[in-house]
Amino acid sequence: MAFHAVYIEEAHPNDIWQMRSNIREGVVFRNPRTDGERFQVAESCVRTLGIRFPALIDGIDNTVERLYTGWPDRLLLIGRDGRVVYKSAPGPFGFHPAQLEAALRALID
Repeated sequence: MAFHAVYIEEAHPNDIWQMRSNIREGVVFRNPRTDGERFQVAESCVRTLGIRFPALIDGIDNTVERLYTGWPDRLLLIGRDGRVVYKSAPGPFGFHPAQLEAALRALID
């Protein structure tokens, strides 16, 4: 079993929809326009949030986001067969760890 974060389209870029909380926290990025720019923003995100498991980066074409409707953020559990076993409501308010835990337990039992 492996856990990955997938960095997708920036939720609150300063050139589209900047949030005051992002300004207070020093999380101010423009919307990346190239894969390289997205990589730089994702790297900063991983570092700032202290993510300690592998992070993958969706391409600038947003293929992963479109396939899994991940924006602004979601928790997903993908089975060994590649099918979605669990998909949370949009986060962070749609995150219910107990539901993900139940889906994980069902998958491994």
